[in-house]
Amino acid sequence: MLARLWRAGELTSIWTPDEEQEAMRDLIRARKQAMDAVKTAKQQLLSFLLRHGLRYENGQYWTQRHRRWLAEMRKLPFPHQQLAFEEYKRAIAQAEDRVATLDRVIDDAILGWHFAPVVDALRALRGVNTTIAATVVAETGDITRFETPRQLMAWLGLVPSEHSSGNTIRRGRLTKTGNAPARTMLVEAGWSYRHPPKEGYPYLKRSAHLPQHIRDIGWKAQTRLCKRYRDLSRTGKPQPRVLAAIARELAGFVRDIARQTPLKA
Repeated sequence: MLARLWRAGELTSIWTPDEEQEAMRDLIRARKQAMDAVKTAKQQLLSFLLRHGLRYENGQYWTQRHRRWLAEMRKLPFPHQQLAFEEYKRAIAQAEDRVATLDRVIDDAILGWHFAPVVDALRALRGVNTTIAATVVAETGDITRFETPRQLMAWLGLVPSEHSSGNTIRRGRLTKTGNAPARTMLVEAGWSYRHPPKEGYPYLKRSAHLPQHIRDIGWKAQTRLCKRYRDLSRTGKPQPRVLAAIARELAGFVRDIARQTPLKA
């Protein structure tokens, strides 16, 4: 049956990750879990302070001023409560150290990776740092296997679901099929396009060594997606839908860059 289906062209080939790809995925997912641990530890500390009526009212949380306020706090009435507070702070510091360690390991691992040139080239896109680029490539694998941008968008679950009958077409929410970590990273990168197009110093520093045609794609993505973000926001679309639309189009630029970047031998 498989032979007949293959001869008839009814089988779809899939990309199978090798051991090196799986190792990068393990590393990327370990960092994701470490980031979740940081978020949980911070929430536990804030909840502890809230139970005791201690509020920070001088700005946003987790800035240098907020951390200084936490370090100097000595308002808890009992020594064992103060000890619990210190343990919460230690848990945050340990989780953040773990994230920093994994970031350094990821940077070192990318250097010898087969897809290292693609990761480097994707940083030409605004909002795509090393972690986001490495996550997208590690989870997606060979991006060039998608013949059209829409195939990649559908694989990421960034296209609307559809319920059709006859001439009636009903489109619903995003399918959210495919790979969740890669989709989440693209949505996170989409936040940066709420600002006007700009080539700031950090962007120029990380993309200066890239070929001109790759940087041109990055600038084209900026001008298009920043305008797209403003237009959708102006129509009153909810922000999650706006970010999903930006991430969907950003996936097309990711595919374009991957197709024009030769892999390491």
